[in-house]
Amino acid sequence: MIKKTFSDKPTRLLLIITSFFVANALIAECIGGKLFSLERVFGFVPHPFSLLGEGGLTFTLTCGVLLWPLEFIMTDIVNEYYGPKIVRRISYIAIGLICYAFLMFYLAIHIPADTSFWTGSQKENGVPDMQAAFSNIFGQGMWIIVGSLVAFLVSQLVDVYIFHKIKKVTGEKHVWLRATGSTVISQLIDSFIVLFIAFKIGKGWSYQRVIAIGLVNYTYKFTMALVLTPLIYFIEKSIANYLGAEATQEMKNAAMGKAND
Repeated sequence: MIKKTFSDKPTRLLLIITSFFVANALIAECIGGKLFSLERVFGFVPHPFSLLGEGGLTFTLTCGVLLWPLEFIMTDIVNEYYGPKIVRRISYIAIGLICYAFLMFYLAIHIPADTSFWTGSQKENGVPDMQAAFSNIFGQGMWIIVGSLVAFLVSQLVDVYIFHKIKKVTGEKHVWLRATGSTVISQLIDSFIVLFIAFKIGKGWSYQRVIAIGLVNYTYKFTMALVLTPLIYFIEKSIANYLGAEATQEMKNAAMGKAND
């Protein structure tokens, strides 16, 4: 039975995509605590600017944004071949495992540390207190965690809905429109939900600051959605070659049949 399951190409493909989807989401959450300068990545000196009256803004982003565009591409691929019901299920699995990971981080942080060696073991490398470093890296604020999870779930559901609405109108044509269109809208919602919950509710930021920083973040996400559009075509072509034309079309038809599940 197990051998038969793994010899089925659509099942094997879904297993691979789901595994990567969950791992990608978890890694994005784990590395999200680090901020980086997008300008410096490309060798430019950051020049602060103002937006909506909010000054001192630069393209300082969380490392989590490096992976989220791939997450939405995978969402669109699953949507295309397996339907929205499967997207929702793997999204729930990802959220459940992220919650589990944060629970384990919490327990690891609060387990008494070894002070005889480990706590001061990296002083020569500029880390005088390993327990403090560990706690700050893995102990994200509760509002940030809540905001991130809510934003992820809502944006996934929005992406699913818009993707299938566009596909009902365009059919098999204009892959870029349904893939990129659903992504740019869902990413917009994602950008503002996480900031609103984590920093408006959690930190008392003004609406003006939330909107200004949200627009800066969304500029990057919107650009990446456009840049990565050719990747959608490459992945779809690779899947078609792997599954065969007949199986590919059957899966796409079945996925659309599940649009209202």
